[in-house]
Formats: sequence, C-alpha cells, structure tokens
Amino acid sequence: MMMQSRKLVEVAAGVIVREDGRFLLGRRAADTFYPGYWEFPGGKVEAGESPAGALCRELHEELGIGVERFYPWIVRTHEYEHASVMLHFFEVTRWRGEIRDHVHDDLAWVSADEACTPMLPANGPVLKALALPRRMGITQAAAMGIETQLAALSCALAAGLRLVQIREAGLPASERRTFAAETVRRAHAAGAWVLVNDDPDLALAVGADGLHLPAARLMASTSRPGFAWVGASCHDRAELEHATALGLDYALLGAVKATTTHPSGAVLGWERFAALAAGLPLPVFALGGLADGDMETARRAGAHGIAAIRAAWGWRE
Repeated sequence: MMMQSRKLVEVAAGVIVREDGRFLLGRRAADTFYPGYWEFPGGKVEAGESPAGALCRELHEELGIGVERFYPWIVRTHEYEHASVMLHFFEVTRWRGEIRDHVHDDLAWVSADEACTPMLPANGPVLKALALPRRMGITQAAAMGIETQLAALSCALAAGLRLVQIREAGLPASERRTFAAETVRRAHAAGAWVLVNDDPDLALAVGADGLHLPAARLMASTSRPGFAWVGASCHDRAELEHATALGLDYALLGAVKATTTHPSGAVLGWERFAALAAGLPLPVFALGGLADGDMETARRAGAHGIAAIRAAWGWRE
C-alpha cells in the first residue's frame, strides 16, 4: 500500500515590531495544540489566498489591527505530528488600531534575548535571526589605511552600527591581527559584533563573534564551522541553498548594483535579488553599491538588511 504524503499547511506569521525594537508574542490558549506555548501571531493561509493576504486577515481577526506596512522576511518549515508546516514570516512595522487579543490567553512585548518560554517549536529558531542587526559594515583598511579605517569604525559605531565584518586579505598577517584585535575591542565596547572573513584562526585569536565564508569556501564546506555566528557570501541560488543546508545564520547576496571596484561587473538588480532570496529560512543581506538610503527598497525585496563597504564608512577614493 502506498503511504500518503504528509499534509503541507502554509501559515503566515507576523513579527510585529514596535519602535523600541520589541516584538509581540502570544501564548496559545488551553483548547489548542501546544497550549501554553508562545508564538508569533498569525494563522493558516486559506485556499486561493496569498501569504501576505493571510497575514493581514489573521492579524485583524486575532488582534483587531489593520496592517499598514510589512516586509517579507524568512520562510521556515517544521514537521509536527499532524502536518508539515511552512511558515511565511513577515515583519510588521506599522498598523492601525489598538492591539486587543482575541485568541491567545496572554500577550507580551519582548526582545530576542528575553523571549518567553516555552516557544512553539516552529517559532523558536526565528529568535536568533531577529537578534541579527540590519546593517553590516565591511572593513577595507588595506585600501583606506588602518588608522583611517579605525577612525571611521569609531564614528560608525557611535552612529549605531552593530555588525562588522573584517575582510582584510590585503594586509600583512601581523598588521591584520593587530587591526582585527583593535576592531574587536572597539566594537565590543560599543555592544557590536565582529565577524572575520575566511580566517577561523584569526577569529579565535582576537575573540571575534563569528566567521564569514567567501563563496568558494562555502561551496567547499561540508559542515558548519564551530562558531556562534556563521554566514557566507553568495551569488546564486545554489550557493544560498548550500548555506541553508549547512545551517548558517545569514547570507550576503549581490552585487545588487554596480560598485566602485567593479563598475562594469554583472549586477542582480532588485527583482532578481528578490527572486533568489525568496523562500529561504535564513536572513539574507543585500550587498553591492548600497547605502542606508537603500534599506527600504531592500526590505521590500525580502532582504534582512544591507551590507556595505564604502558607504559604511563614508569613504571616497
């Protein structure tokens, strides 16, 4: 006898975010699956309905609000006893009406590092992704000069930058280590995280928070490196899917626009970026010729945020 395939249930989930960065969780009522577990508000995508349409309908039914601004974010799957669930997560940043719960037995505004427990199994892994900052600055001390780069880093940290990638293959080894150690010192003092590109020994030596893999290193890897945070540079869907298979925490995808270093190089454009990044369970940063003014466009295309080199430091040759 042929076994029936498991039912796939599509769900729209809203990460409703206040201006202070806290997001809303609801505790499941006693008469539901997983009573007492916390979850992101949302519900099942009905036949003939888009995930975005389901999001707006469900948040109106559950919370009495009208969604006015939201962004596609990540898509995760989870195997429950009764079904396979595909969750389309959206970040909701503007709504009308006062939130009044109609289905949960409690609501809470929380941050990623203090979320309520227990979390619904399909929702729990999202918390780490929510902790990831939206802007990444990629160093270029070899081009700018070490002191100029460090001064620019301090300014960017003071302005709110909280994620830095050290990418300095052009520096001599001794200078690279000294620069990396000072970058980590300044970043940690400001509450920012530091990732080191393609050098796990250096990352460990200077106390960095994680490792970033170039695309070639990513595709040659068969397991996730042993760091708390690991991401990779990607240029196509195959690389993005390999980063997903390794369980990485994020990916960079580009180049979206022409860059100063490669003005005539191939670019994706926003439509292609959106198509490549769609449906993935890991956050994807847009990269390539971008600045803070591109953030809204990037988020509408499904990007977690933007990564930048020159624009991160306000540097021009």
